Amino acid sequence: MSAPVLEVSGLNAFYGRAHVLQDVAFTVDEKPVAIIGRNGMGKSTLCQAIMGMLASTTGSVRFGGKELVGLPPYRIARLGLGFVPQGRRLFPSLTTDEHLQIIPRKGNGSWTPKRVYETFPKLAERKSTGAGQLSGGEQQMLAIGRALLTNPKLLIMDEPSEGLAPIIVENVIDTIRKLAAQGVGLLVVEQNLGVATALADRQLVMVAGRIATETTAQELIGNIDAQRRFLGVEPPSVRQS
Repeated sequence: MSAPVLEVSGLNAFYGRAHVLQDVAFTVDEKPVAIIGRNGMGKSTLCQAIMGMLASTTGSVRFGGKELVGLPPYRIARLGLGFVPQGRRLFPSLTTDEHLQIIPRKGNGSWTPKRVYETFPKLAERKSTGAGQLSGGEQQMLAIGRALLTNPKLLIMDEPSEGLAPIIVENVIDTIRKLAAQGVGLLVVEQNLGVATALADRQLVMVAGRIATETTAQELIGNIDAQRRFLGVEPPSVRQS
């Protein structure tokens, strides 16, 4: 068997005295993986810990067999780990095209601004528009396109559906599926059950800074008790008006 693309083991992260991540362990291979959980469970902290963005982290994160813990974020990105952060984190004063042009590119990577525009035709129409004037869906496309320009072997996406209208969420899901079909590895972090299960069959449920259980999309969709226990989801028939 080949080694996992990403292997996390005994990962702990702290904010001061707060022990946020507690011995997190999981692997990611070539198939998409979703980490799902309610707000405040440590999902975004996990993304930041993997990307080297936290000062206080212990344990191991191995990407392609190389240890990442202790490396600065720019070196992690150069190894082929892309990141689409929660909230997009764009520069409002920069245009769409400026966001794509400032990403340094080395060698003959297949992702170029031209390919990003071909993948996201809406962005091509908004090349000269400031990021602050883009719609939520367009901003998410730009954040994804910016990450793709690093030609990642694995793309981590933190809450890609956050703040988007349902019709836009469907478009984002379709785009992410196409990226996976093109060979981009995906680790998707979500609290939206529908989005997480649409993007990955393998589901890791995060509770209070730990991976509480591993299941599949089909099993999670069909298990109302698990949805209530881990995600606080209630079926429509029992929701309060």
